[in-house]
Amino acid sequence: MTRALVFPGQGAQTIGMGRDLAFAHPEARAVFDAVDAALGEDLSGLIWNGAQDTLTLTRNAQPALMATSVAALRALEAGGLSVATHAAMVAGHSLGEYSALVAAGSLSLEDAVRLLRLRGEAMQDAVPAGRGAMAALLGLDADAVRGIAAEASGDGVCEAANDNDPAQVVVSGDTAAVERAVELAKAAGAKRAVMLPVSAPFHCALMAPAAQAMADALDRVEIRDPVVPVVANVTAAPATDAATIRDLLVRQVTGAVRWRESVAAMAAAAVTETWEIGAGKALSGMVRRIDRSIATRSVGTPDDVAAALESLHEGKEG
Repeated sequence: MTRALVFPGQGAQTIGMGRDLAFAHPEARAVFDAVDAALGEDLSGLIWNGAQDTLTLTRNAQPALMATSVAALRALEAGGLSVATHAAMVAGHSLGEYSALVAAGSLSLEDAVRLLRLRGEAMQDAVPAGRGAMAALLGLDADAVRGIAAEASGDGVCEAANDNDPAQVVVSGDTAAVERAVELAKAAGAKRAVMLPVSAPFHCALMAPAAQAMADALDRVEIRDPVVPVVANVTAAPATDAATIRDLLVRQVTGAVRWRESVAAMAAAAVTETWEIGAGKALSGMVRRIDRSIATRSVGTPDDVAAALESLHEGKEG
């Protein structure tokens, strides 16, 4: 099997995620301790025992999801997984790209968590409350959605923000324009077209102030060449050097998450199996809808870690 490690993005957060890992694996617990120290607060307490509404705030969800992913990864590594040896490439959905970069050795855990806290705050602050929105359009392909977004842009910014799989594309922008896109999608035969309960219009031109904030912050952070290629959201192509990665992380704030194309790029590079590392199973579902020939595995609990390591050591398929 040729394996890619993939890391989830916002929406996968749940109270209690990673807690069992932290109690079962000292290496996982060390990740949460390091994250708390880097932020100067008890984020792990919020993740394990807090309120879902507080965890879902963008400033909290982004570092929390990354911490959970890296905790699961460290538990796998303690059992014998080597990213450089056992993965052909890595990728992450939106904020998950930061988890992928930690996995590939490009970013330190501490720098990644501080960047994600800043990213979450900057994305939240970029647009006044109520001005922006996002909507999921189901049953239409990316080209159709791009056409709808262009038509809806007469009412303000409206862009295809997440090309998740062949039948799920998310649009983002000014509220009136996104609401117009929902009506146009329904008229075009979408199976569903629904507004999403998000706090800001991510991955569109309205995020330009957040992109500038990230550019400034990334200039002050060490980024190293990854030990394996990182399939970037905004290009759906492998990135292999630090300078390119720095630029892509800035572009990612306003650019679309090209997940469907990213999975196709992995398949073209002979990837036959993905391991989704961290909370939830959303990416595994997307991968199956994009290319059913790719086997999927989700690794977010101690039992998942044990099963994954068994398959690794015995050469079993996912």
